[in-house]
Amino acid sequence: MAKKKFYVVWKGVNPGVYASWTDCQLQIQGYKGAIYKSFDTEEEAAQAFATPAHVYLHRHREPTVQEPSGKQLPENFDLNCLAVDAACSGNPGPMEYRGVYLLTGQEIFHFGPVYGTNNIGEFLAIVHGLALLKQKQLNMPLYSDSRNALLWVKQKKCKTKLERNARTETLFQLIERAEKWLKENTYITPLRKWETELWGEVPADFGRK
Repeated sequence: MAKKKFYVVWKGVNPGVYASWTDCQLQIQGYKGAIYKSFDTEEEAAQAFATPAHVYLHRHREPTVQEPSGKQLPENFDLNCLAVDAACSGNPGPMEYRGVYLLTGQEIFHFGPVYGTNNIGEFLAIVHGLALLKQKQLNMPLYSDSRNALLWVKQKKCKTKLERNARTETLFQLIERAEKWLKENTYITPLRKWETELWGEVPADFGRK
């Protein structure tokens, strides 16, 4: 049985502490700029809700935002954004991707593993993020550390050299679905390059390097 969680909604239809994900969703779905986070106990959630969101989230930011190497985000960096990344064991090999909301460090979506390549995963992650942000009517930047994937999204075409066969057929159907979405939809989400050399690994990184 899954462990019970409690949810704080700082910014939503009715801010407060909620005892189920369903109740939390009702407060944030379709709400522009919703801010929320899950907690293991009701006491932790209540204490967090008593603190302004920007203060609490700044104090409890995920460590992936800043690395021990000294690389860190600019002081005025807006954490109200989505970062995506992919990981592949071998290339090609088992591939997965995910999206992380920087303000809370919360994983927003995760897909895989499926057999593919890292570049394909990066491409699909960006499109997944774009589609999700548009569906939720959220206006925030999306960061990726992949120049290739950002270019493919701009061109609305995944230019992979991976062979299409029985093993990769399901993946190629996902690629076609993503390309179709790009051709049929417009979006206002700013797509930005994550500057790894300056800022460290993108917060959606799987930590396998």
